[in-house]
Amino acid sequence: MKILAIDDQQLVLLPLQKRLTELGYEVKIEVDGQKGIAAYNIFIPDLVIVDINMPFVSGLDIVKHIRQSNNAETPIMVLSGNTTDDTITEGFDLGINDYMKKPLSLNEISARVKRLIGAPEVQDTVSVSNVVIQERCVGVVIPCYNEEERLLSEEFTNYIDKHSGYHLCFVNDGSKDKTLEVLYNLQKGREDFITVYDCEKNGGKAEAVRLGMLFMAKKADLDYIGFLDADLSTDLADFDDLVKTIETSDFKIVSGSRISRMGANITKESARKIISLSINFIIRNILKMDFKDTQCGAKIFSKDVIEVAFGEKFVTQWIFDVEIFKRMSQYFGLQQAKAMLCEQPLKRWIHADGSKLSMKDSVKIIFQLGEIAWVYRKVKTPISKKTVLQTT
Repeated sequence: MKILAIDDQQLVLLPLQKRLTELGYEVKIEVDGQKGIAAYNIFIPDLVIVDINMPFVSGLDIVKHIRQSNNAETPIMVLSGNTTDDTITEGFDLGINDYMKKPLSLNEISARVKRLIGAPEVQDTVSVSNVVIQERCVGVVIPCYNEEERLLSEEFTNYIDKHSGYHLCFVNDGSKDKTLEVLYNLQKGREDFITVYDCEKNGGKAEAVRLGMLFMAKKADLDYIGFLDADLSTDLADFDDLVKTIETSDFKIVSGSRISRMGANITKESARKIISLSINFIIRNILKMDFKDTQCGAKIFSKDVIEVAFGEKFVTQWIFDVEIFKRMSQYFGLQQAKAMLCEQPLKRWIHADGSKLSMKDSVKIIFQLGEIAWVYRKVKTPISKKTVLQTT
């Protein structure tokens, strides 16, 4: 039995293909609607699974093509995040057989497939899967410098194996140990879900994150892109909570915050905490925003503000997060920028041993803040005003 799955997000298709192949189906995937139609005409599948919201050729266009083809009775299942009544109604009017709303578990998708076309006579032994096909796809940049001993490889691989829709980009920032070798071993067999971006020279965390974010922004199937520290002081489950916030809101940036709260596991050395509070006071005055923790190494961005936040090199190495927020306020205007930013408390954050930021570095940050205040002292025209000027 043959199945054709068409979706413009490869991160959605790959776990679906793997699961259905394990069940004994012959599965072909396409990430382009036009190529999907061509594949349908040649492959002649027993079932088509298609997304609705795709550029150029939509899922409904594909449904129309199938229903006008020589194999017009081919069963069609829609797997989409589009839940509007008009779209669903139009789909059934065109002759689809089932409409599945993302997010949806692979187990349920498999059951629906079997109900429509039956199960193959020969099946592999398949364990129960709790993997869920998500509506959104997320890129995560992880800067790495001399992380050979600290990189928690299994935590990363276990997470992407169990959670669909994630693509990790490890940026090797000119490491002098065997970090690059560790990263390539981590990537092996998961090339569709893990990218290794190698910087030959050490440029610092700010530049490593910036290059990784711009690189990931070129991937068409990603909806959101963020960054996370390699030591997982913020774990991936907490990061996923940030993703859930940005995908269900109008925020453009959701930033993790290590502020203490009931039920949270937040640990930090006392001396570092005192310095952090002093630094944060200065930062709030520079940004004119009431941020409690700009420096948390876990942030998620809507793709359409990546160029604003990361297009130019940062002035400082450690506190580039402050520059990101300053760029947003200068580009969009302070009030609009405030509405775009969200600070979300983390459930867990632990200061990991071996952190690159020493007490001496913390003191240097105060001087770097002065540098930021000087460089960004000129107020640029907010985007809203630019738009008005262009249209008048």
